[in-house]
Amino acid sequence: MLKVSLQQRKVLSAIQRCRTGELGHVIFGCSGCGHQHWVGRSCGNRHCPNCQHEKTQRWLQKMSDRLLPVHHFLVTFTVPEELRGLLRACPSEGYEAIFAAGSATIQTLLQNPKWLGSDNVGFFGVLQTWGRDPMVYHPHVHFVVPGGGLNADRTQWLATPENFLFPAAAAGQVYRQKFREAMRTADFEKNIDPSVWHKDWIVDVQPVQDGRAVLKYLAPYVFRIAISDNRIIECSDATVTYRCTPSGTKRPISKSVEGWKFVGGFLQHVLPKGFRKVRHYGWMASNSSTTLDLVRWLALLHLGWIWWLASGVAPQPKRHQSQLRCKDCGGSLHVIMIINAHGQVLMKRPLPDHAQAFQDSG
Repeated sequence: MLKVSLQQRKVLSAIQRCRTGELGHVIFGCSGCGHQHWVGRSCGNRHCPNCQHEKTQRWLQKMSDRLLPVHHFLVTFTVPEELRGLLRACPSEGYEAIFAAGSATIQTLLQNPKWLGSDNVGFFGVLQTWGRDPMVYHPHVHFVVPGGGLNADRTQWLATPENFLFPAAAAGQVYRQKFREAMRTADFEKNIDPSVWHKDWIVDVQPVQDGRAVLKYLAPYVFRIAISDNRIIECSDATVTYRCTPSGTKRPISKSVEGWKFVGGFLQHVLPKGFRKVRHYGWMASNSSTTLDLVRWLALLHLGWIWWLASGVAPQPKRHQSQLRCKDCGGSLHVIMIINAHGQVLMKRPLPDHAQAFQDSG
């Protein structure tokens, strides 16, 4: 029988009511034809497959703006399969251990003069608990790491080669030890088979050019989990059929599972309440004494882009622009009212003056 925690019940309740009208409505007005469009309010839950599109786009834009004009790497830390049961049972401690051990591994290796020789680096990590098949529990953290750091007195950018950050094998050894220390601190080491510490721990290190493609890959996973509606092919009284792409292939396949197993597979990815699945380190952290502006300036000096900056022809990031459109005439939509589940008005405002004037003159 499927066991469901209180936190998981809250997630299921929110998702079931999302955009059905049970949570209230958002009323849009069209600046073209004046028609009103009623849309059920979103639940806003961070696990909901339907919600958070705008938050995703804002996060993507924010992080794209913060990217440095240098090459980047994607460093991925996971755990051996023998530890997945422990992490599923104790996710807070397990996920904290991956973040702590992974970030410490990156900082330790980049301090080594053989690889970079900098103790002033910055990067961020995103937790993900599934792989290509959302029914499979696979906790791991992707760290996006700029290829370089600052020297000791913060006056110079030190760059790594474009295709090499540090050896993956060395990272695996350091990470295994750091993770073991984290488990010991959490008093969990006694619950782990000692043979795990004698296995090779795999750390994947991949160059990802300027990092923008990786951000687009990570963004959807920051504000939802496991599976989106467009991957669900069919639902019956007994089974759910969904689409996934097996590892090592590019060809999607369909899989069918019993309904209760599908729900259980989804719920295993629900995060502990308040858990931060995105973490920033070094000069990417909000409390860093080294500002991102200083780091960017030193990186630009290193790359010789000062003339580009002064001339105004330096490459600028593309900004996301989102505008809802009327399905009747294609005009732009504006929120004119929000009401809650009890019919109470939470917000009310008219269409913009220019839109109202256009309608009055029609």
